[in-house]
Amino acid sequence: MDCVSPILDVATCLWDCTAKRVVYIRKLEENLKSLESSTEELRNLSKDVMGRVEREEQLQSRRTHEVDGWLRAVQAMEAEVEEILQNGDQEIQQKCLGTCPKNCRSSYKLGKIVRRKIDAVTELKGKGHFDFVAHSLPCAPVDERPMGKTVGLDLMFEKVRRCLEDEQVRSIGLYGIGGVGKTTLLQKINNEYFGKRNDFDVVMWIVVSKPINIGNIQDVILNKLTAPDDKWKNHSKEEKAAEIYKLLKAKNFVILLDDMWDRLNLLEVGIPDLSDQTKSKVVLTTRSERVCDEMEVHKRLKVERLTRDEAFSLFRDKVGENILNSHPDIKRLAKIVVEECKGLPLALIVIGRAMASRKTPQEWEQAIQVLKSYPAKISGMGDQVFPILKFSYDHLDNDTTKSCFLYCSIFPEDHEIWIEDLIDLWIGEGFMDKFVDIYATRNQGEEIIRSLKLACLLEGGVSENTCKMHDVIRDMALWLSCDYGKERHKSIVLDHVQLIEAYEIVKWKEAQQISLWHSNINEGLSLSPCFLNLRTLILSMSKMKSLPIGFFQFMPVIRVLDLSENRNLVELPLETCRLESLEYLNLSRMSIKNMPIELKNLTKLRCLILNYVEGLEVILSNVISSLPNLQMFSRERPLVQDIVEYKEVGVL
Repeated sequence: MDCVSPILDVATCLWDCTAKRVVYIRKLEENLKSLESSTEELRNLSKDVMGRVEREEQLQSRRTHEVDGWLRAVQAMEAEVEEILQNGDQEIQQKCLGTCPKNCRSSYKLGKIVRRKIDAVTELKGKGHFDFVAHSLPCAPVDERPMGKTVGLDLMFEKVRRCLEDEQVRSIGLYGIGGVGKTTLLQKINNEYFGKRNDFDVVMWIVVSKPINIGNIQDVILNKLTAPDDKWKNHSKEEKAAEIYKLLKAKNFVILLDDMWDRLNLLEVGIPDLSDQTKSKVVLTTRSERVCDEMEVHKRLKVERLTRDEAFSLFRDKVGENILNSHPDIKRLAKIVVEECKGLPLALIVIGRAMASRKTPQEWEQAIQVLKSYPAKISGMGDQVFPILKFSYDHLDNDTTKSCFLYCSIFPEDHEIWIEDLIDLWIGEGFMDKFVDIYATRNQGEEIIRSLKLACLLEGGVSENTCKMHDVIRDMALWLSCDYGKERHKSIVLDHVQLIEAYEIVKWKEAQQISLWHSNINEGLSLSPCFLNLRTLILSMSKMKSLPIGFFQFMPVIRVLDLSENRNLVELPLETCRLESLEYLNLSRMSIKNMPIELKNLTKLRCLILNYVEGLEVILSNVISSLPNLQMFSRERPLVQDIVEYKEVGVL
């Protein structure tokens, strides 16, 4: 027995060893199929992971080293398995009688490799489940903004550059009329100034608009500062502000705020106080100079309109040299079109594109007539230019200011508007609030003019007593007054028309406002036009010696009549004394000598203005006292016989 036991142990070992080798040979075909199946599962898993990686890389992320190594290992494994499967096919095809291996030693070696490779594929599959596959890349300090060729911004760019390099200037406000190029200038600053410097850690572009959304602004900043989106998705504004403050506190940053309409509390966003920073800057754009005040910017710069040469250069780029050179007259006509745009880049670009298809002088002349009389009909004006400018109108403080703004369009192009006359008209129209004394009303008018200037909807005139309206802004105001151009004849404004005939006047029957400047109605007309909707009639600075008989006969709802500066008119037409709805009458700078007693029929009259009526000798006291609603009576230069007594009248 002692001899048999060792022999049995040796036999058992030999059997176990032989049995394992036999299994490698016997299950070779089965294991090859298993290896192929496992490898296919690994390949599908690899495709899923690669899909996640590609999506992340499109979002400016970089795959982790772990994922990159795993994907490379999968590629290598697939190549190795492919070679093994090819060898396996050959080994199976060489079997004797289809069942016995031709070379047992070769089949054993291959079977052993297949078994181990199955284990390796299974292990590699197990490592292919990742919580995240990529890391966010650090953002570039400056993101270049898409921008085309610029015209006329070099001087403004240089002014801003000098301010940015001044260590005492931490904040800059760029303001100006809509469409003048403020955003384009800010893009140029972003790309050509900050894009070429390396002394700022991060430059952030934020479109603010209205209403201000603090949360959205914070998200833009956090995304730029590489904080993961999901980390702050459900956090409060206060928590976001604390994180932004922490991230920016140690940086030299630049915040570019575009399209601001109201004050933005930078600390509420999380932006540190600029006085605590070494080099940090804030640059903002706005249509309202008031925003510059509220943001307490260290330096404000008005973005001015283009010069005549710059405007023509921009217009030429949009029209094309081929069109301008196609006929000798077209370049001359192009300069007229450019003049109508008054240096506003937005209008020059849109109208330039519209004119690019007009190849004859006749087409250009027709377009100029349309541009002067009804610009909304020019392609792009009604759907591109005016809606953009309308944002400034929409953001005016209240309906009173909006009404006063629209009313400025009754003055002709390039007209120097006397502020005192404008406020008088506003009072006559009933736009002003009702105050106890007329001086408070005038103060309100002055404040409205100031707010319109701050919004860049009115401009200063040649003196402090006048103001002006940019031609394109005026066109937009007329467009709005006429219900977005749907009722063209609602407001009629004519300037320097030598003689207006009956056939023209008949077209005005739907008008609510008629404004004639330096224009003359044929005095010999036998005409009684029917103006059933007319509320305002301004007939100023004509050369007429009289008005056509019957002209005022059918004006049942007229409230405002301005006949000022008709120096050749020596009599007030008696028809005007039958306008029972009249509330405002301005006869300044006329040559009338007597006020008709019939004036007392105007019982609704609130405003009577007789400034510089030098030939007027007497005003009957009973005429004035019989006007029960008279609130404003203005008479500059003393009359020969002064009126001592009249009811509740404010003398200006």
